[in-house]
Amino acid sequence: PLFADDGEVAEALYARLAGFAAGGPLFLDAPENNPAAMALVQRYGMIEVFGCARMYLGPPPDVVHQRIFGVTTFELG
Repeated sequence: PLFADDGEVAEALYARLAGFAAGGPLFLDAPENNPAAMALVQRYGMIEVFGCARMYLGPPPDVVHQRIFGVTTFELG
């Protein structure tokens, strides 16, 4: 997961965490409904390898999507 108050903080967290990958593969499930998250993945040259749709039974939860830069799990969001 990658949660941050804004794109600048998200990028700082991402850059620090990416250092632990030591050149290995790195995946970030960035939500398309957050333009700052999409800008982040574009800046780092990431490409989409898998897509999925978010669905809700009933009304969608009250979530601040602008703070979600990486989804925790597909099951939990």
